Parts: sequence; C-alpha cells; structure tokens
Amino acid sequence: MNTVITVIDWAFNIYYIMIFIYILLSWLPNVQASPVGVLLGRLVEPYLSVFRRFIPPIGVLDLSPIAALFALHFVKVGVVTVIFWIVGAVT
Repeated sequence: MNTVITVIDWAFNIYYIMIFIYILLSWLPNVQASPVGVLLGRLVEPYLSVFRRFIPPIGVLDLSPIAALFALHFVKVGVVTVIFWIVGAVT
C-alpha cells in the first residue's frame, strides 16, 4: 500500500516539475523550440490549455499555470485521500 502512495506521489511531483520547467522555458523561446521543449509542450500543454480557457492573460502575464499547479496539488491530495479511504475500508 505504501508503495502505491509513493508511486502516485512521485508521478504527481514529476508532472509538477515538468509544468514548472515548461513555464521557465516559455521565457526562452529558442529553448522552448528544442526537442526537450517540444516534448514538454506535448505533455503539459493539454493540461494547461484547460486553465487558459478560463483565465485570460493579463497583458503579457499568464496566470493560468499558477491555477493549474494549485489544481494539480489538490487533485494529488484527493487521490491519496481516496486511496487511504479505500484501503481503510478494506482492512
């Protein structure tokens, strides 16, 4: 059981870091066009685009990734809580 929680925690943390790196790469257009930037874009952009539909940029400042990171954190906490709840109900 502990292993499942650890794997889920790592998966969420890796995705969190990927989003953060993608945000940093947006400040460097040449790096964002690199193979690593393109790969990160393919993995992260579908998730970020959901938030960009509801949170418009303020001038050149895009606040949607902040909301996306908060939402990802709450989803992680929810998933871990549900797993603990399921395991607690079984035992």
